[in-house]
Amino acid sequence: MEQDIPVVEGRAIVRNYHVPGSMLARAKSVPALKGIDFKVGKGKTLAIVGESGSGKSTLARIIALIDAPSGGELRIAGEPVDIGRRRPGPGLRSKVQMVFQNPYGSLNPRQKVGDVLMEPLVINTDIPAVERRDRAEAMLKKVGLLPEHFNRYPHMFSGGQRQRIAIARALMLNPSLLVLDEPVSALDLSVQAQVLNLLADLQDEFELTYVFVSHDLSVVRYIADEVMVISKGEAVEQGSREALFANPQHPYTQSLFAATPVTDIEAIRARVTRRKAARAAQAR
Repeated sequence: MEQDIPVVEGRAIVRNYHVPGSMLARAKSVPALKGIDFKVGKGKTLAIVGESGSGKSTLARIIALIDAPSGGELRIAGEPVDIGRRRPGPGLRSKVQMVFQNPYGSLNPRQKVGDVLMEPLVINTDIPAVERRDRAEAMLKKVGLLPEHFNRYPHMFSGGQRQRIAIARALMLNPSLLVLDEPVSALDLSVQAQVLNLLADLQDEFELTYVFVSHDLSVVRYIADEVMVISKGEAVEQGSREALFANPQHPYTQSLFAATPVTDIEAIRARVTRRKAARAAQAR
């Protein structure tokens, strides 16, 4: 049945990087991913965790159709995808979008926000200019911004607002899959909670599937359905959020959990909710 087909699936994904030789050393191939298997169903979130250099961002770029794997098979909605042989067309590109870590570097400072949001529609569709603007203004509202922000530049916004703009841009083509590479790590804790709440609301509304890369276990515990732990390019443990946090099995997972300070996202969320309620009461 169609609903049983994973939105994204990886089978034995391998990624090698070529290191050129020199007078003192031969050229060699360095493995970054060593046969990763995963699948994510519609409306679910797979979190990928691991230390810096573990290969999690490399895997995210492969899933987002930015880099090609060196081996294995990537499937989107049940169909094999090989961007190393064939460049993805607009139809496939619209299904998968990525939100990057740095909200300050992911937006063109010379483009107004409206142009940033309309650009995917200009490149991938034949939608008239008036409809493009209407869609962009509607998406600004969806992510908690205002239509009057349409003609402002990125430097006029806070980090949290810029990340909302980046999320809005990613949603302009109505994707089924969002790949989020550390999307809240550059934000203050209170702003992190707001953006995570936004992502949860958008996922519910649009039945989005997320692949969420993070080193912050409190964020993972809040947003993930399934968790994959990567170490040195290998998936050492994978399972439901509840099972993994309750009883991690692999020694690397145990050491990673023990060494990571945990921030209570739920407490931050509750504090943000209380502040909103207090401001609303004062405005009456």
